[in-house]
Amino acid sequence: MKKVLYTDFVTTESLVEELLGQKEIKKAITRNNLYKFWDKVAGAKFANKSKPYSMMGGGVMVIACENAIIAQELTLRKTQLLVKFEPYLKSLKLNVKDLRFDPKKWEA
Repeated sequence: MKKVLYTDFVTTESLVEELLGQKEIKKAITRNNLYKFWDKVAGAKFANKSKPYSMMGGGVMVIACENAIIAQELTLRKTQLLVKFEPYLKSLKLNVKDLRFDPKKWEA
């Protein structure tokens, strides 16, 4: 019986390095980091009733809202929210020009 040698293993570090080198993965990680700041930007009143859902083309962030009333309240505060987002956007080198609030995207 022939002895099998396993010498061509790929290290975990090289796999992670390869994954982090991919443009799509970098973009997803950066967006996920931005989403983590939503609670600070929205404030305690809206943090549990809304959450980032996705990014659309042209720098539009979609925010899922618990109901239409929350969506309307956040729409009225859109300018303030964008100003609060500014330091986080600069640190992550992202460009969010608009926020879209959608109660249909909410998942409990």
